[in-house]
Amino acid sequence: MERRRHRRPRVSRARASSAEKRVALMATSFATCAAVTPTPTIASDWREGLPILRGKGVTLRELRLSDAASLLALLTTEEVARFISPPPTTIEGFERFIQWAQREREAGRYLCFAVVPDGYDTAVGLFQVRQLDPMFGTAEWGFAIGSEFWGSGLFVAGAQLVIEFSFDVVGVHRLEARAAVQNGRGSAALRKIGAVQEGILRKSFLRGGKYLDQALWAILDEDGYRSKAVWG
Repeated sequence: MERRRHRRPRVSRARASSAEKRVALMATSFATCAAVTPTPTIASDWREGLPILRGKGVTLRELRLSDAASLLALLTTEEVARFISPPPTTIEGFERFIQWAQREREAGRYLCFAVVPDGYDTAVGLFQVRQLDPMFGTAEWGFAIGSEFWGSGLFVAGAQLVIEFSFDVVGVHRLEARAAVQNGRGSAALRKIGAVQEGILRKSFLRGGKYLDQALWAILDEDGYRSKAVWG
């Protein structure tokens, strides 16, 4: 994603809050890659700030306000936004989302990693994890990556990092993901990383004025999922 300048329209606070939260738990699809040997360094408390995670060809880090323009350019296209909750439609909206994400991380309820390919400075996508119970034992995760990076291996490399971080650092026991039944690429990507489809949630996702069925996918820490990630 590349930065571009936009005039920032005035937005009411109520509308801004809605725009911030609409981004939560996006899902789309991508391909596979190998990863590299881990080092033992792990951040002591993710609530104080997310660590930098490195995998094959990708770095995951905290979102920055400077990512807003690239996220707007890549995550609001028709093919990316088709099966996700509507993202913000302005740079200002993404900046508010980034600030909201940092507040939620500080509160220990949510975390959001920027996806930065090797050779890039700004985010081309994101991974999100939010608690479904007060202890963060069960969590829902989602992801969105610009379509020009589909098939590049970014999804699997990034997913490996996020899943292991969730299990080993956050203390998650069960990670759930939802994908619209029509989103075959998204479901294939989840299956590829070891998620198990547990059922169908009927008419559970409103998009374009229609309720869509979603497949419920899950990964458990006891499933033996372990990547080869570099932590730093």
